[in-house]
Amino acid sequence: MPVAGLTGLRRAARETVSGLPREFWWLWTSTLVNRLGAFVATFMALYLTIDRGYSASYAGLVAALHGLGGVVSSLGAGVMTDRLGRRPTLLVAQASTAVSVALLGFMRDPVAIAAVAFLVGMASNASRPAVQAMMADIVRPEDRIRAFSLNYWAINLGFAVSSMAAGFIAEVSYLAGFLIEAGMTLVCAVLVFVKLPESRPPQEKAADAPGEEPAVSLWTVLRDGRYMSVVGLSFLVAVIFQQGYLGLPVAMGEAGFTPADYGLAIAVNGVLIVVLQIPVTRFIEHRDPRLLLVASSLLAGYGFGLTAFAGSVGVFALTVCVWTLAEIVNAPTQTGLVVRLSPLHGRGRYQGMYSVSWAVAALVAPLMSGFVIDHWGAEWLWGICAVVGTVAAAGYWVLMRGLPDDETPVARDTSVAPAPRVDAGAV
Repeated sequence: MPVAGLTGLRRAARETVSGLPREFWWLWTSTLVNRLGAFVATFMALYLTIDRGYSASYAGLVAALHGLGGVVSSLGAGVMTDRLGRRPTLLVAQASTAVSVALLGFMRDPVAIAAVAFLVGMASNASRPAVQAMMADIVRPEDRIRAFSLNYWAINLGFAVSSMAAGFIAEVSYLAGFLIEAGMTLVCAVLVFVKLPESRPPQEKAADAPGEEPAVSLWTVLRDGRYMSVVGLSFLVAVIFQQGYLGLPVAMGEAGFTPADYGLAIAVNGVLIVVLQIPVTRFIEHRDPRLLLVASSLLAGYGFGLTAFAGSVGVFALTVCVWTLAEIVNAPTQTGLVVRLSPLHGRGRYQGMYSVSWAVAALVAPLMSGFVIDHWGAEWLWGICAVVGTVAAAGYWVLMRGLPDDETPVARDTSVAPAPRVDAGAV
């Protein structure tokens, strides 16, 4: 590569990571460590069906219960994030995750496995509202899309590494995978305890002071029609993306492809996110979120829709490229929209409700994909994905095109953004 090109890349990298507070990078590091140790989700289905000898239906039930645990905890964790604070919620969630994941590795009874999987789902999803609320607290509004993209990049970098490591660990011992994940989650908890101060805005600025935001409850969130519409559309998109890890491996298996073939195809997802997330973020950072959400919904739906025509690993990998691009655009844009629509003192509850959309998708998607494939075939599943993506795109277009410029989500947040910034010297 020419020297000028290398210089440009270095400058782009510096601009991408510059200007973010030190607290963000500790939170980012915690995310990366957590995802580097996320082995269990990768091999859970293989563990239950191959190592433990249970049926695919039982494995799907366990996955659904894991998702149900996330649904239950998302709202509760959102309330905890606002009432107790971001840091205590993170510590409780990560410590609980470590204990429950380790316990799951020792379970042998099918009822016990299902029950503990439910607890793991509750514990692991409880940290999401706190992480996103803390990130919104400590990062300036104009830097949030970039910050969320970097965090998402860390998630996928960790996923790419842990997915490769999970296969080798599983060949030696599935139990080792459970215990290593528990240990690395505890490392995250220690990191949060030592390096991250509380970032929750002062509560004395709540409801009774003139000109301040009213008190926020879950009922407030549910009555926010615009926000709940965003949550509903997020659910539709999440159901589509879940098929990459639920419907796709089943469909490829039924078509005669091996687990290694699926692993090769899905690896494209992690590699592309690691390579493209930062440059794509620079491209979309200041572009209209309305168009980005519409385009990403269509790319997600039709990316999976194209899977109906795949007959080789290369074509499957090509379809993964299409919906991965949608994921790269959608994740930071959607998260930034959620933060901007959230009132200052209700970020935890609003983030919790947003997390519910993904948790419910994790509950519904495995049941949906199994039913559709068993009764109608994989082609119908991919066709449904295309339809759902189209509906989501239309929903975003209708929801956001009527918003006047002075009432866009950005305007709702800028007046209060400097208040929750954390002093870098506190660490």
